[in-house]
Amino acid sequence: MDHLDQLEAQSVFILREAYRKLKPLAMLWSLGKDSNVMVWLARKAFMGRVPFPVMHVDTEKKFPEMYAFRDEYTKKWNLDLLLGYCPPVEEMDPTLPPAARSAARKTAGLASMIETHKLQGVIAGIRRDEQGTRAKERVFSPRGASHKWDIRNQPPEFWDQYATPHEEGMHIRVHPLLSWREIDIWRYIERENIPLVDLYFARDGKRYRSLGDSDITSPVESNASTVAEVIAELETTKTSERAGRAMDHESEDAFERLRVAGYL
Repeated sequence: MDHLDQLEAQSVFILREAYRKLKPLAMLWSLGKDSNVMVWLARKAFMGRVPFPVMHVDTEKKFPEMYAFRDEYTKKWNLDLLLGYCPPVEEMDPTLPPAARSAARKTAGLASMIETHKLQGVIAGIRRDEQGTRAKERVFSPRGASHKWDIRNQPPEFWDQYATPHEEGMHIRVHPLLSWREIDIWRYIERENIPLVDLYFARDGKRYRSLGDSDITSPVESNASTVAEVIAELETTKTSERAGRAMDHESEDAFERLRVAGYL
């Protein structure tokens, strides 16, 4: 097995463990490269069909290309799509910086969906290499009744043994891509020919490395217009993957405050 085979096998194992242990279960589908890889892995893990719903927590501020992709591949991949919407920014914590306050709408929208569908498990496509706060995560990460993440009280995960504690009102976040790196994601996309929103590829000298809300996400300078060119660019770039995310340029603790409160 090569490196991608090992990552794939680990993720498939995690997805099957989640499906066996957590019901009701749903997968977050943000329409970005990581969540598309995650859906692809779930289809592989379960003989071509995702056996649980995929959830889109919609801020109603995504790029038009993302909504078009969602509508097309919901049908092509035969997905059971759950749609939820986010409250207005005015209802969010006013002490947060502007972009983080806007992003906090997804925290509230996700919490509402979890409660509505009484979910015990939520599969999310975060990676440790993305951002320092996410590096503190576990593969199976418990959230309390208030959806909060207790960073200092996470279960140990030795030898791929995952704990799934359950108390009334709590749920488990499952992270099958936690060990993947950005370049692993792109190499897997190349190997498997996974469809993506075309905003990831350069137009007029710019492309998006990370996709979020259109008003708080910006492109980076790039001429990479194919998957192979993106991989070649990533092998030499010194620019952070989230350089185009406005909230990553705000106060240092803003992202961790969001994560603790239940952000994706």
